[in-house]
Amino acid sequence: MVDKKKKSNRAKRVFVNNIDTYSSKYIAKFLSTCIVGSSLEEADTDEDGLGVDEPKLQDPKLQNRTFKIVGSVSNNEVAKPNFALECYSSQNREQLLPRLLECDVIVYNISENATSGLVDEAMWAISALHSEMERFTSQKIFILISSVMTWAMSKPIDPNDPEIPLTEEDYRRKKPHPNFKEHAKAEKTVIKLGKTLKSKLSSYVVTAGVQYGMGENLLHYFFKASWLGESAMVPVFGTGTNVIPTIHVSDLACVIQNVIDHKPKTQCFIAVDDSKNTFEDIVKTISFVLGQGKIEKVPKEQAYLTKALTEVEGEYLNVNLRLEAVLLKDSFNIRWVSETGIIDSINWVVEEYKQLRQLQPIKICVLGPPAVGKSTVAEKLCKHYKLHHVRLRDVIDEKISQLQEGSREEYVRNAQDQLDSLNDSMQRNEGRLGKELLYLIMREKLNSKPCKNQGFVLDGFPKTYDQAKELFYGEHKSNQFIFLLEASDDFLKERVQNLPPSLADDKRYSQDKYLSRLKRYRKANVEEETVLHYFDELEIHPDVIEVNSAGDTEYSAVMDSILRVAGHPRNYGPTPAEREEMKKKAEEERSRQVVLETAERKRWEAETTAKMAAQLSVQLGEVERQQRVLLEARSRPLRNYLMMYVIPLLSEAMGECCKVKPDDPVDFLAEYILRNNSHE
Repeated sequence: MVDKKKKSNRAKRVFVNNIDTYSSKYIAKFLSTCIVGSSLEEADTDEDGLGVDEPKLQDPKLQNRTFKIVGSVSNNEVAKPNFALECYSSQNREQLLPRLLECDVIVYNISENATSGLVDEAMWAISALHSEMERFTSQKIFILISSVMTWAMSKPIDPNDPEIPLTEEDYRRKKPHPNFKEHAKAEKTVIKLGKTLKSKLSSYVVTAGVQYGMGENLLHYFFKASWLGESAMVPVFGTGTNVIPTIHVSDLACVIQNVIDHKPKTQCFIAVDDSKNTFEDIVKTISFVLGQGKIEKVPKEQAYLTKALTEVEGEYLNVNLRLEAVLLKDSFNIRWVSETGIIDSINWVVEEYKQLRQLQPIKICVLGPPAVGKSTVAEKLCKHYKLHHVRLRDVIDEKISQLQEGSREEYVRNAQDQLDSLNDSMQRNEGRLGKELLYLIMREKLNSKPCKNQGFVLDGFPKTYDQAKELFYGEHKSNQFIFLLEASDDFLKERVQNLPPSLADDKRYSQDKYLSRLKRYRKANVEEETVLHYFDELEIHPDVIEVNSAGDTEYSAVMDSILRVAGHPRNYGPTPAEREEMKKKAEEERSRQVVLETAERKRWEAETTAKMAAQLSVQLGEVERQQRVLLEARSRPLRNYLMMYVIPLLSEAMGECCKVKPDDPVDFLAEYILRNNSHE
């Protein structure tokens, strides 16, 4: 017995296909923390049971006893997971087979995929291993994780009592969904080839229920729809009365661990929890915990038309099947995380979903004097972080509208009582609500599912120490930010004076009213107990941001300062439609920039050409002037000489020529000048 345990505790190399996909990833990650053979005995602690936590894994002794994970990836561009020793491409089977032969355990997961390619690869893998098993030096285990869809068309054991569940004993009676016949064929192949020589190659088929947990996959649409709350009702596609066999993906991973450790004689196992929940009950529970708790039944075809689900996902969620995992409980030691199903475990499943999806509410208060720009900044923050804009006036109006629109008789009576209380309070307080009702309504708003899920931006509220204490006493301070927008009185007065009259009237920024409001604000914020003091007591230290640029109408500098402090969004990213719209706007902006840049370049070229032409013209004129001056300077001696010696003699010769009137005047002039030139 001791020798067997030592042998079983030897580290095992485990191959898992597609470890970059939802189910396989968490199964592989779970196994990487499990000590080999630890499920052979009932687990009392983490070290003896399912897995070990990260700090314990640093112990070399434990590292040598855990499963060593290798696997294929569906996307070669994805980085290698930190729990895996090696990753391979499944596209090249010649290169993949030697990797499989290096492993003690080969796990092929086809439970999430209806495509024939993955099923075909699993059948190739078991066949290739079977053909090589004579050369095995130790036993290898092949585990096929299949889908409950291979049981989808199975008839009840007793037609008069359809609630009797099917078990592993009914394996030969099962009938697959038409689109999962290849899965059923793969199951038969795995079972058959595992019977040839079990000492060399043993094989198992684990039929997994619809998987949930760890951030969600198949049920993600309903979690996201409930969490976002964009629609008042979460859709249930179809009648919703069908029973869906389910299992938490961590429980499925634990089943695989037990199969590896126990090496049972039985080859086929059903892996489902104890629940018999209907599709409608599951969606309603998700909606209740994450959203408004309201559902709407719609034709199942609408799921495909709206692209909420793929056709295969729709088939999984419309399965109507009662299964019971008898052999699991009889043969294995499973530490269930969700034995009774998703509905009973919904609260921690939701927390798990939020944590793994990194969905954290951001709570922001934007405070400051009137007209500093709180509402503009709040709107921009809501758009950037996808938060809810909470303004006191809007919250009161929304509450009154809700009370006025009540439908059920009992609700109408309660609503009317609340409405009367609101009206009485406002009459007694000159149109304003009394403190108690004000706090009640604001707390109700901030504790609503949308605000608790995504978060909010409080616009200009609270204004006093007491208001802050009433709203935030006992609140968790994580992801909570206080921003005080500050500006000088002169800056604020000038801004109000430049506002359009209609906007100034709407915001009660007329000269007298505004100065009075500003004075009250300044007075309230020099007292010993201000709203900022309360947040300091909570160790939520406000960030003061100066607003001092009248030209920055987009508040770019303010937003940059806030985003640096608040960090990245902790919400879902843009939807496909929003991404398409953003892409369209980005392309339009790029086109606009190209047009502007082209126009600017042409303008610059024209201005440059004109400037160069003007400069050239000036330069040419200057050159001509300088040439004239130079020519004049050079010609002056010659001109002086001519005027002094040549012109007088020439004039004299021409006079004599006129008197004599010779036949050849030119010769006469030449001879005369030569005869009488005294400067030769």
